[in-house]
Amino acid sequence: MRDSDGAGESTGAGPDPVPGRGRIRGMSRGARWILVAIVAALVIVLAGPYVVARLSAGTAPPPLGLQTPGETISPTATPDPGPFNPDGTWVVGAGSQAGYRVDEVLSGEKGTVVGRTDEVGGTLVVTDGELVRAEITVKTGSIASSSVVRDDAFRRLLETDVFPDAVFILTEPVDLEGVEEREEPLTVQARGTLTIRDVTEPVTVTLEARRSGDGVQVSGAIPVTFVDYGVHLPELPFVTVEPSGTVEMLLELERVPGAPSPAPTSP
Repeated sequence: MRDSDGAGESTGAGPDPVPGRGRIRGMSRGARWILVAIVAALVIVLAGPYVVARLSAGTAPPPLGLQTPGETISPTATPDPGPFNPDGTWVVGAGSQAGYRVDEVLSGEKGTVVGRTDEVGGTLVVTDGELVRAEITVKTGSIASSSVVRDDAFRRLLETDVFPDAVFILTEPVDLEGVEEREEPLTVQARGTLTIRDVTEPVTVTLEARRSGDGVQVSGAIPVTFVDYGVHLPELPFVTVEPSGTVEMLLELERVPGAPSPAPTSP
């Protein structure tokens, strides 16, 4: 029994006058720590892929090109000796690649995101030294970057389950005079259409072509604005993706058997 002088003091001894109050305080403190842990885990899960992507952004591969330093693609082979006639039908062969390149800002830091695939196909026809027909197809669902989470978001944005292909089709002939040279690449402008998500837009692509063994290596890049193809990038608080990017390709062209034989050497 307390006297009146000790009525305002708490000695910490004896039973708590409010039953269960200590347990409630303990549970509240534990619940707060659990909540903090859950929030931290969510931040790690959500931001982790972007942090990993940022750490690898400095090592993003350079643009696809003819014998680009640091690339893992097959280097250009020494052209076969003798005359070279580009006329005939060509197909996209093994070693070809295509993909996208886009800049982003993550937590105030700029970086570049690159996605690639080797699931590329197509046919090209050359007649009288002109490229008169070309159709290149890329399986967009197979494009992969350094982040699985980003790749899943990319496939959802492009609806690759419904629209599995991106397609470039040539619409104007291209003069290939000079491609028979063995050392220097030929640079040309090719006009055509690019179809993504079943939306077709006119495009102009700068192509570089060079002989490689008994075939031809071709590289090119097409600038794209995403909204033109119905692709609306999500708004996130910690990452901003540029509204435009580049579609890249490096094609290893092989002549279809039965193509015209090389013209005879002039006297």
